[in-house]
Amino acid sequence: MTRNARLPIVGVMGSGAAAWAEYAVPLGRHVAGRGAHLLTGGGGGTMAAVAQAYCETPGRRGLSIGILPSQPHPALGYVLKPGYPNPWIEIPIVTPLGTYAGEADEALTRNHVNVLTADAVVALPGAVGTHQEIRLSQRFGKPIVLFGPAAEFADFAGAVAIAAAIDAVGAFLDAALIRRD
Repeated sequence: MTRNARLPIVGVMGSGAAAWAEYAVPLGRHVAGRGAHLLTGGGGGTMAAVAQAYCETPGRRGLSIGILPSQPHPALGYVLKPGYPNPWIEIPIVTPLGTYAGEADEALTRNHVNVLTADAVVALPGAVGTHQEIRLSQRFGKPIVLFGPAAEFADFAGAVAIAAAIDAVGAFLDAALIRRD
C-alpha cells in the first residue's frame, strides 16, 4: 500500500431489527479479511451482527464506522437515538440528518451519507431504510449487490444483482473495488 492510499470502504445496509446472521456474519468476516473499512448505520440487527463479526476477525486492518442518527435535545442540541451506536462501532459519526420514515428519497437523510461514503454497497434484507439505501445506490451510481434470499428483494428483481452466497459477494467486491482505484 502506498503512503497516500486509503483502504476501501464497504457499506453494509440492512435491517435494524433482524440480524440475518447467516449472511451478516460471513460478510463481516469477508470484509475484514479483504482489508477494507466497514460502514453501517451503527444500530442493531444486521448492522450489529456484521460489525461484531468484522471486529472479531483477527488481523483486520480496517475500522468499523457507524453513521448514527440523533434527535433534538432542548439542552444539548442533538443526542444519539436510543440503541446507537452498537458496541462494535469504532468510529461513530453522529448526524443531525433525518431518518427515512415518511420521507421521499430526495429528502436528505443519513442514508445519503451511508451510500455516498461507501466505495461499494452490500445490502442485506431490510425494510424501508434499506430499500431507500438500495435506491440511492442506484441513483448515485454506487456499485451494489443484494445479499440474501431473492424473495426478500422482490422489489428490486432484475434491477440489482442478487447474491445468495458469500463467494458471489466476494466476486462483486473484487470487481467493484478494482473500479475504485
